[in-house]
Amino acid sequence: MASQRDVKNRISSVKNIQKITRAMEMVAAARLRRAEQRIAALRPYAEAIGRMTRQAARAAGAEAGRLPLLSEHESERNVGLLLITGDRGLAGGFNSQVIRAGVRLSGELAEEGLQSTWYATGRRGVSSIAFRGHELSGSYTGFADRPAYADARAVAEDLITAYVGGRLDRVELIFNAYVSPLTQKVTRETLLPLSHATIAGEEEDSEGPGGPQALVEYEPGPEEILKRLVPDYIEISIYRALVESAAGFFGAQMTAMRSASENAGEIITDLTLQMNRARQAEITQEIMEVVAGAEGLS
Repeated sequence: MASQRDVKNRISSVKNIQKITRAMEMVAAARLRRAEQRIAALRPYAEAIGRMTRQAARAAGAEAGRLPLLSEHESERNVGLLLITGDRGLAGGFNSQVIRAGVRLSGELAEEGLQSTWYATGRRGVSSIAFRGHELSGSYTGFADRPAYADARAVAEDLITAYVGGRLDRVELIFNAYVSPLTQKVTRETLLPLSHATIAGEEEDSEGPGGPQALVEYEPGPEEILKRLVPDYIEISIYRALVESAAGFFGAQMTAMRSASENAGEIITDLTLQMNRARQAEITQEIMEVVAGAEGLS
C-alpha cells in the first residue's frame, strides 16, 4: 500500500490538474459564446449571397453552365480533399473524426482509380496528414480559433486556381458542422465544381416560383454578375465551414474539460479514501508497536 505522503502528493497533483481543466472549460465556454455570435451574424450574409447567386444563375440560363467553376471536367483523375481542423487538441475526438473521414474518403477514391490531393487547415490536420505520409498541396494554420474572411479567401484562391488550371477535377470539403456544444457533425460537401443545378435548384426564394418575384435588371449582364458571385459563394462556403469548426472546437473542448474535471473529482475522492486508509493503517501500526513495547517491558 502506498504511504500517506505519496497519496497526499498524488491528490495535490490531481487538484492542480483539475484547476487547469476548470480554467480551460471556462475559457472555452466564453469563446464558444463569441463563436456562436459569429455564426448568427454570418447567416444573413451567406443567405444573401446564395439568393443573389441563384437569381443570377436563373437569369443567365444556359450561359451559366459555361463558367469554369460551374462546369465539370471531361474526366476525373485528381480530387482535392480540404480538411478543416483545429490548431490545438484537448477536445476529445473533434480533430480525429475529420481526419478519419478524410482518410476513409481517400481510400474510397483510390478504389475508383482516383488520386487524392490533400489540403488542410489547422495544425492538427496538417501534422496528422503529414504523419500518415501524405504530401500536402496546401496547409493553412494559425487562425483556427478565430478565422477571418481573408483566411477563407486565401484557401479559396488556391483551390479555384488549381481547379481552373486542371490540377484538380473535384474538390471535397470535410469539416465539423456545429450543432450544439455537445454535438458536432462531420459534414462532407462538394465544393467544386459548383454545379449549375446545385445553384439554380436550391430552395426557391420565399415567394416561390409561382409567386410574385422582383424584376431584376442586371448591368452588366447576369452571366457577368454570376462570374463575380460564384467565387464569393465558394469563399463564403469555406468561411462558414471555418466558423462552424471553430465553434464546434470550443464546444468539444468545453465538454472534454468538464468531463476531465469531473473525472479528477472522482479520482480525488478515491485517493482521499485511500489516504485515510493509509493513515488508519499507520496509526494502527504505531499502536501495535507501542503495545508490543509495553508488553516487552512488563
